[in-house]
Amino acid sequence: MECRVLSIQSHVVRGYVGNKSATFPLQVLGFEVDSINSVQFSNHTGYAHWKGQVLTAEELNVLYEGIKLNKVNHYDYILTGYSRDTSFLEMVVDIIQELKKANPSLVYVCDPVMGDHGAMYVPENLLPVYKNKVVPLADILTPNQFEAELLTGKKINTEKDGVEVMDLLHKMGPDTVVLTSTDLPSKNGDQFLVALGSQKIVKPDGTNSSQKICIDIPKVDAVFVGTGDLFAAMLLAWTHHHPNDLKTACEKTVSVMHHVIKRTITHARELAGPGNRPSPAQLELRMVQSKADIENPATVVEAKVLQSSQ
Repeated sequence: MECRVLSIQSHVVRGYVGNKSATFPLQVLGFEVDSINSVQFSNHTGYAHWKGQVLTAEELNVLYEGIKLNKVNHYDYILTGYSRDTSFLEMVVDIIQELKKANPSLVYVCDPVMGDHGAMYVPENLLPVYKNKVVPLADILTPNQFEAELLTGKKINTEKDGVEVMDLLHKMGPDTVVLTSTDLPSKNGDQFLVALGSQKIVKPDGTNSSQKICIDIPKVDAVFVGTGDLFAAMLLAWTHHHPNDLKTACEKTVSVMHHVIKRTITHARELAGPGNRPSPAQLELRMVQSKADIENPATVVEAKVLQSSQ
């Protein structure tokens, strides 16, 4: 069966962020991707200059109406990322509710982009919209530690806290939760980031089972843009191929990330020359060059199962 994704994210002319980060990898893995560009910028905002346009809630609705009038509004997946406007986000919620009515088995993958390292980089009035309207609709949620703490009101200081926060997020709606990065110490030392995942599975007889995993991700000393968008897209793809096996889906997702980032930093350092820090332009993800790794990632990390209840 053909799988169709509606992806509502940013677009940049140059580089990889938002839809530019998600579309190519999903297409390579066999998904049809319909993109709505929430913004159209010349490049991401980490450059010295950027120009462009922002799609309003009303303009989003107009685009969706066109799809609906032609009766081609059947989707298997919805993917959303960065949004900085409450009316836009609420329109996204309306669209998702309608699409879920049309296809009850639709899976909504939500990256609730709000901030990182203790600081919000979207307006604070987005938090209640995410908490009360967006997260309850999500099937797969990919917050970082700070976003998970904002959504649940609980701080993560230990692995046990992380597990409890994921359980609180399950109660809010999503059956699959991945904390894409945490400040927890890795057993492999400070060169690794810890990510946590949790999946609730409803078995054919109606009973629940769950799987909790922990994965150590090798750190790279550089600031990349678009990696979170790539992560959410790859988690969508690999959970589709491994629906009840979060461990494998996360291992493949993190492995794709590792290969893309490694290729990117190697290339950026060559361009920058010895002793120079690469520029934002030099650090654009090497997406096209990573096509083979996206299609068939060599596994570079193994996730550890924390608990599995049958």
